[in-house]
Amino acid sequence: MAETTDPAGNADGFETRAIHAGQDPEQVTGAVITPIFQTSTYAQPSPGDHTGYEYSRTDNPTRTALQEALANLEGARYGYAFASGLAAEDTVLRSLRAGDHVVLGNDAYGGTFRLISQVVTRAGITWSAADLTDPSALEANWNPATKIVWMETPTNPLLTVFDIGAIAEVTHRHGAKLVVDNTFASPYLQQPLTLGGDLVIHSTTKYIGGHSDVVGGFAATNDQEWAEDIKYLQNAVGAVPAPMDCFLVLRGLKTLGVRMDRHVANAELIVEMLLAHPAVSHVLYPGLDDHPGAAIAARQMRAPGGMISFRVHAGLEAAKSVTTRTRLFTLAESLGGIESLIEHPGVMTHASAAGSPLEVPDDLVRLSVGIETGDDLVADLNQALDQI
Repeated sequence: MAETTDPAGNADGFETRAIHAGQDPEQVTGAVITPIFQTSTYAQPSPGDHTGYEYSRTDNPTRTALQEALANLEGARYGYAFASGLAAEDTVLRSLRAGDHVVLGNDAYGGTFRLISQVVTRAGITWSAADLTDPSALEANWNPATKIVWMETPTNPLLTVFDIGAIAEVTHRHGAKLVVDNTFASPYLQQPLTLGGDLVIHSTTKYIGGHSDVVGGFAATNDQEWAEDIKYLQNAVGAVPAPMDCFLVLRGLKTLGVRMDRHVANAELIVEMLLAHPAVSHVLYPGLDDHPGAAIAARQMRAPGGMISFRVHAGLEAAKSVTTRTRLFTLAESLGGIESLIEHPGVMTHASAAGSPLEVPDDLVRLSVGIETGDDLVADLNQALDQI
């Protein structure tokens, strides 16, 4: 089991731990970078007598290093890597039983919505959507069968901010667990377990990998019983990342802090331009003083992040048009890479939520702000908006 030292008792800073936690030089050769252990199996001196590694679906040294490093950064004793963010989510949800209930925040990634509303329900699990900006409403409408409250903060794609501590208090009062998807913030900007969350989940494809060249997922917790179940399911179900994938995510993790600082700096430049552009009707960004969750974001997060959503006055076709008129912002799904991306959530990442309580506005555009020269990004987006 990937158990790590709680970083709350570690004097080293985030960037130091991102480079060194779980990543000591390799013992045989002294390699300073964790090797890619590209092997499926391991020699055993006698039956059942092994070094801790017997088969790479169960454990692999490259994966162990990633799990220990990322768990450390999230303040978790236990962490587990998966082949994708949805594989991590699916494994966590497999801890539920028929008759259990999941409360999902009413703004979430379309893939998460699809998994909870259309896949896990086949096993007799029910779900409902809730506006988690009001913890008292969650309390008043509590379903006694609820075992998990599942939320993102900031959310995808509306950048809503939820109070992790307040939601955790309601959830725990009823004997349930709080899962927080920390993908938009990354552990550099926010650590949900230190704020009351029971389990934190990531698509490591995004900011942690950071280079749009790998797909992965991660789940971490301080709950030993839940960790043991997740570890069992990780091996039994087998949705694990390959050693090369783990290596790429570890490589990205080492520069997460410096990249996030640049993502945020560029995002703030773009927000300033969007606020002044006549084609834009709303700018959704947690760093704005008039954002409903600004005070919570300032308390929970190191900085507001590199994701921005905005709405245009002219509606659906204008929003779609903007996404096709940029030069540096690439029209593509995903987020969190070094390059800037633009997309239309209603048609692309959140099409599965159409007609549901999680449906997004059709005039909405989502930006993943990269680390290019900030002025170039501002000019590119400004000219695209000028054309509508």
